[in-house]
Amino acid sequence: MKVLIPGPLRSYTDHREVEASGDTLGALLADLDRQYPGLRFRVIDEQDAMRPHMRFFVNGAQVFDASHALDPGDEVQIVQALSGG
Repeated sequence: MKVLIPGPLRSYTDHREVEASGDTLGALLADLDRQYPGLRFRVIDEQDAMRPHMRFFVNGAQVFDASHALDPGDEVQIVQALSGG
């Protein structure tokens, strides 16, 4: 499935859009990490929780759990939240 990569993570993929597979968001992230080592750790912490500054969208709807089921035709977008003043 198509995965849209935010600018800060493109140093891992060298592309704005990549292909990955998985039946859940967690499995998709594992596949991305297999293809692009180190990427998963930037979005998932040591306790396997989504990092607070990362957002995940499946077909435009925000997803809050790595166990969220995916279909092969889904589009996943990873977004890094910005903060500051």
